Amino acid sequence: MNLKVDDYIQKSAPFALPILEHLRALVHKVCIDVDEQIKWGMPFFYYKGKMMCHIAAFKQHCAFGFFKADLMDEPMLIRNAESESAMGHLGKITSIKDLPSDKVLIGFIKKAMKINDDGTQLPKIASLKKEYVIATYITIAIKKNKAAFATWEAFAPSHRKEYAMWIDEAKTATTKEKRIAQTIEWLIEGKQRNWKYMKK
Repeated sequence: MNLKVDDYIQKSAPFALPILEHLRALVHKVCIDVDEQIKWGMPFFYYKGKMMCHIAAFKQHCAFGFFKADLMDEPMLIRNAESESAMGHLGKITSIKDLPSDKVLIGFIKKAMKINDDGTQLPKIASLKKEYVIATYITIAIKKNKAAFATWEAFAPSHRKEYAMWIDEAKTATTKEKRIAQTIEWLIEGKQRNWKYMKK
C-alpha cells in the first residue's frame, strides 16, 4: 500500500471513499503483486512494472479505467470509454451500486494482468508518429488575448495539441467557436485541457 494513495482517498469527497476503497481492495485481492503509484495526480496500479489500471475521484463521481482496455476485448469497457461521459471505462460512478459485480470486475482485472504477463503492448498508430500541425485559426484566436497566449506559449507541445485537437474535432462552426472561447478562458487561468481530471 502506498501512503500517497491513502492520502488521495482520504482527501476525496465522502461519497467517493467507499467506492475508491472497494476498487483498491479488489485490485489488491486479485493482483497480490500490484504496485501503487500516483501518476498524473491520481492512483495508478502497476503490475510487472507496467501500468494496469487506475482510480480517480472528482467532485461528483469516481472513475475506474484500464490502461490497455483496447486489448481486453470487453465491449462494456470500450462502449463506456467512447461515450466520453467520464474518464475511465465504467462511466460516472457515484456509488457502489454503479459498479458491475465483483465477479465481473475481477474478470476485468485478471484480463489486464494477463496482458501484462504476456508483455503485450498497445499497437502503435502510424498517425501518432506524424507531427500534429495546429490550425492557424486556433493560434490567431488565442493570440488576441495576451494572457491566454502567454500560457499557450509556455505550455509543452502536448498540452497545446490537446486543446487544438479538441477544437478541431468539433463538428459544427458554432461548437468550434464555443471551444475556442472556453480554451481562451482556461488558458487565462493557466489550466491544461484536462484540468478537471487532475487532482489538486
